[in-house]
Amino acid sequence: MANTSTRTLRLLSLLQTHRYWPGAELAERLGVSARTLRRDIDRLRELGYPVQAQRGVDGGYQLAAGAALPPLVIDDEEAVALAVGLQAAAQNPVEGIAESSVRVLAKVVQVMPVRLRRRIDALRAMTVSAGWGNPAKAAADPSVLTTIALTCRDNERIRFTYTAADGRTTERHAEPHRLVSLGHRWYLVAYDLTRHDWRSFRIDRLSDPQSTGARFRPRDLPTADAAEFIQSSLDNVSPQSYRTQVLVYAPAEEVRTRMGRWATVEETEPGQCMVYMMTDSLDWPIMAVGTLDADFRVISPPELLTRFHTLGTRFTRAQ
Repeated sequence: MANTSTRTLRLLSLLQTHRYWPGAELAERLGVSARTLRRDIDRLRELGYPVQAQRGVDGGYQLAAGAALPPLVIDDEEAVALAVGLQAAAQNPVEGIAESSVRVLAKVVQVMPVRLRRRIDALRAMTVSAGWGNPAKAAADPSVLTTIALTCRDNERIRFTYTAADGRTTERHAEPHRLVSLGHRWYLVAYDLTRHDWRSFRIDRLSDPQSTGARFRPRDLPTADAAEFIQSSLDNVSPQSYRTQVLVYAPAEEVRTRMGRWATVEETEPGQCMVYMMTDSLDWPIMAVGTLDADFRVISPPELLTRFHTLGTRFTRAQ
């Protein structure tokens, strides 16, 4: 489906209730104009969904009774984007978002072709995501993500080309463990068979992954899970990394629940806490702190405070 969106899937979900929807009510439920609604209806019809329309002031839409719906027609890239986006929304702390996202994701996967369903199921099962924050942007080729996910699930050794930060390219042979979605990046946690140690690989620097077909017995990860392994790896500060420290005037337990595992939250006194993060982008802590709905004070670094001031000025001008 060209330009598939969650809105279009939501429209299909509403129509599948087999009730008649007045056009104005349906557009309001989707938050779109009547013109946009008509375009979305036409898109569904092009794919074979039998949407009936009644014209006039009280006109509306309904799926033809008893019609057999065709499978959802989307390509691999769109399927990955949907799965990643909906899975990230399923972990959103905003009330009502998580449950509805889980329902939509289940419906979408059920109507995917078997080939895509297998790849998406593997990606969902083998990905460890942050408990909050923006979903990782697919800077990687979706086929790379799903290929790696399948090798993780099936415990198959993998070969790939990896480009380090200094530009050096090497051929790697590894036992893949899990994919980790962290902020705006994807990582692979794997046991490197050349270096005989656990390693993390940025997916946007990884290319041409190929399963060798050789099975392996999973090794014990040196940390509690793959997410913690990535976090500990990022603690080795590079010149592009930031250690942020923010004093938040809210209970530590409440902040810890909202921010998940990607921040260290320490109570300083009742009703306030210190939040520590390691990140390669200041956008992430800004977004995270902004969702807490609490007053705060930036302790470090100075660049973070400057960025908050810049954004504050920009938002003020929007009034």
